[in-house]
Amino acid sequence: MSLKDQITEDMKNAMRAKDTARLGAIRLLLAAIKQREVDDRVVLDDAAVIAIIEKMMKQRKDSISQFEKANRDDLVAIEAAEMTILQAYLPAQMSDNEVEAAVAAAVAATGATGPQDMGKVIGALKGQLAGKADMGKVSALVKAALAK
Repeated sequence: MSLKDQITEDMKNAMRAKDTARLGAIRLLLAAIKQREVDDRVVLDDAAVIAIIEKMMKQRKDSISQFEKANRDDLVAIEAAEMTILQAYLPAQMSDNEVEAAVAAAVAATGATGPQDMGKVIGALKGQLAGKADMGKVSALVKAALAK
């Protein structure tokens, strides 16, 4: 079963259970998936669906930081609940040690020698770590590895 099919099935289960919070978050996700499919005129695979989920997670993180600045704890709770629901559809996150090992391997494989080679290393890692690690953290690790 594809990830998109799993999300659709979870929406049906949330409807049956009358879980409005979960249903709302899943509907937002399915709407984003459908919008992308219509815009690009393609059927999305699991990797593209994961990319959409990551984008939505980033949006939720940004919203939470803004709501915290405005002391809107009610909206922070809603966004955090949506993040929890979306997180369930992402693959298991890699540990820091695994990410560091992957960065070291990519630096060695690409023959990167300095900061000017950062794009090559990130390009090599993106497909491998997409959805499994925070790419902001990966970027910082690559920058640190190439600065040595």
